[in-house]
Amino acid sequence: MACADSDLAGEPAGAPVAVKILIAGGFGAGKTTLVGSVTEIRPLRTEEPLSEPGTHLDVLAGLERKTTTTVALDFGRITIRDDLVIYLFGTPGQQRFWFMWDELARGALGAVVLADTRRLADCFPSVDYFEQRGMPFIVAVNCFDGARRYSGEDVRSALDLEPGVPVIMCDARHPSSGRDALIALVTRALELLADQPGQAAAAW
Repeated sequence: MACADSDLAGEPAGAPVAVKILIAGGFGAGKTTLVGSVTEIRPLRTEEPLSEPGTHLDVLAGLERKTTTTVALDFGRITIRDDLVIYLFGTPGQQRFWFMWDELARGALGAVVLADTRRLADCFPSVDYFEQRGMPFIVAVNCFDGARRYSGEDVRSALDLEPGVPVIMCDARHPSSGRDALIALVTRALELLADQPGQAAAAW
């Protein structure tokens, strides 16, 4: 699978470019929902029912109605333009599955980190992971029904994000909202590539 920066390195004009994007975030933040809402193919899901042993590991405060969990990944595809296809890989949110992140991140252009303001601290591991690796990411605040609303600057401050990291509001259930988040990430990644050609690709 070619990364988005391959066309910047001399891929023929008009040739389709395949871009790999991660959908990350805490347990129950809406990763599976976002992938499922924007994909143009039947999504691949690896959800399993929450088990009794898992209840001692997964904190369900605020997620009492959640009955399943992703144990490997979610996968989908969306065509942005005739020459740009995005492949989506949703990461598992629970700590016991974090060992998979390195493999899923290999060759990715960047990540959309979904944040749930009811459990904002749950997205810290994702933010730290991408910051440490110098991988472009944005934070998309998934606006759950009934959840208190916060401004993007409030979320930025709470997560101690660098000024250039975009923070947007989204509703993972709506395809147009998910698509906007993906476009925001691609825009951010291309800006970083333009500022530091060659360095970002080497870091990923």
